[in-house]
Amino acid sequence: MTAAGFDLLRHGDTGQRSYRGQLDDALTAQGWAQLRAAVAGRQWDSIVSSSLRRCADFASELASQRGLPLRIDQRLAEYHFGQWQGMPLEILGEEQPEALGRFWADPVAHPPPGAETFHAFAGRLSQALDEAVGEPGERVLVITHGGAIRLLRCMVERRGFGDMAGIDVAHASIHRLPWPSRARAGDVVAANQQTVVGARC
Repeated sequence: MTAAGFDLLRHGDTGQRSYRGQLDDALTAQGWAQLRAAVAGRQWDSIVSSSLRRCADFASELASQRGLPLRIDQRLAEYHFGQWQGMPLEILGEEQPEALGRFWADPVAHPPPGAETFHAFAGRLSQALDEAVGEPGERVLVITHGGAIRLLRCMVERRGFGDMAGIDVAHASIHRLPWPSRARAGDVVAANQQTVVGARC
């Protein structure tokens, strides 16, 4: 790696089909296999991981096998979905379709009831990555979650957060992310609050 940045790795399958958020799910056997296949033949110098076990368990295995330094960072945890956390998506779509549509279109203005604010979400992710930047040339793997990767990509690519649901982040997928030092998460959230998102994602 010649410039500041990271490889972001989403955790593998957990067998759950709902907004899991910060519920601490374990990986399935398929999830473990997905992650092991994803990292095969790739090299890093250090690993930083979300503290949730669907990320941290694999991070611990990988770091141990390769003799790499590992840091667990709670700030890399998934978005907290408030009252929607753990609710099956089918039920949520049946019972609260309008609220779900508003969230997809503009998650900053229409978060789930009791959910984490996007200012807080973006802020903690930014702080974690600012501190994870290695020395020039150091290759850093960050193991985190789908929502976190989508938000970080929107920040770096200057996209509205309404685009998040349209960004494909499959289980165990790796995403290269250039990272500017001391990214201003508050500025990005404020810009999103001024963005009119015309398409549902």
